[in-house]
Amino acid sequence: MNITNVNEYEAIAKEKLSKVIYDYYASGAEDQWTLKENRNAFSRILLRPRILIDVSKIDLTTTVLGFKISMPIMIAPTALQKMAHPEGEFATARAASAADTIMTLSSWATSSIEEVASTGPGIRFLQLYLFKDRNMVIKLVRRAANAGFKAIVLTADSPVLGRREAGIKNRFTLPSYVRLKNFEGMDLENSDKTKSSGHISTVNGLYDQSLTWKDVKWLQTITSLPILVKGVLTAEDTRLAIQAGVAGIIVSNHGARQLDYVPATIMAVEEVVQAAEGRVPVFMDGGVRRGTDVFKALALGASGVFIGRPVVFSLAADGEAGVRKVLKMLHDELEIIMALCGCCSLKDITRDHVVTEWDRPRIAPRL
Repeated sequence: MNITNVNEYEAIAKEKLSKVIYDYYASGAEDQWTLKENRNAFSRILLRPRILIDVSKIDLTTTVLGFKISMPIMIAPTALQKMAHPEGEFATARAASAADTIMTLSSWATSSIEEVASTGPGIRFLQLYLFKDRNMVIKLVRRAANAGFKAIVLTADSPVLGRREAGIKNRFTLPSYVRLKNFEGMDLENSDKTKSSGHISTVNGLYDQSLTWKDVKWLQTITSLPILVKGVLTAEDTRLAIQAGVAGIIVSNHGARQLDYVPATIMAVEEVVQAAEGRVPVFMDGGVRRGTDVFKALALGASGVFIGRPVVFSLAADGEAGVRKVLKMLHDELEIIMALCGCCSLKDITRDHVVTEWDRPRIAPRL
């Protein structure tokens, strides 16, 4: 398969998958403005390379929550991966391990926590929602700890699911061959399948719409695992997250699947980083498709990025080999960009390496 960049996998996935499944992965909320903006915003940030620097040795390694990984590129939680490929999360876990990076397993996975752990060694996080049934939360967290998972990623932007019109039009329901493996034995099949989307009905029935920052503190009482909060877009919520004792923040708009007309995540990163003041690491997801995207996020202060759709699209196209290739392409692209910008290590990437639409006057040429 002669693939030269990450974007090419989406076209292949679109051909291979049914329209209903492709739309589930690819679509965003309502008008999908933010979905497009997650990509478009990167193009409005330009690079400021430095020259005549010895870049004969480039080091992409970094540390996340004390765990050393090969690059600042990790795998975001994406649900229902066996709709993309029969091996689903098994393939993704093996690819992440081979790339020596972190995989985040979705609560809505089609392979269980224990099954993913059985694929072999690897650094894995569990993505979690706080459900109305707190016993369900306690069980998931304990299973993750027992299976050797290293952190909990709390998705905090989903008191209800966003309005994804593609799913409504397609009347999306879970395919008969798909099982929500982390919830086997629990009654998740009580939704009205005659509604526009049985999956949405099921999920909204489980989510706790009364969730507050107090519940983040409660989560800390049931686990010693570090907790990252995912879904932060503002300085105000950054400060509240730190007050709540989180170990890290993921700037995310849920792949533009929740609330439309919010900023692209790359546009929100710097505000969050400045509010964090170095007290916790800040990561981001959303729209990352190129090494230049990763470089720009790092220059704006992010400690790393998570990728989601590139994983499911490459998984659909070529299974584990596809996910491996996506991770390698992004690694190699970032390595080249760093060399061309005069950066030998991640700490060499600074704010001065990018110019954004809000600070171009700062570097206007003198007349």
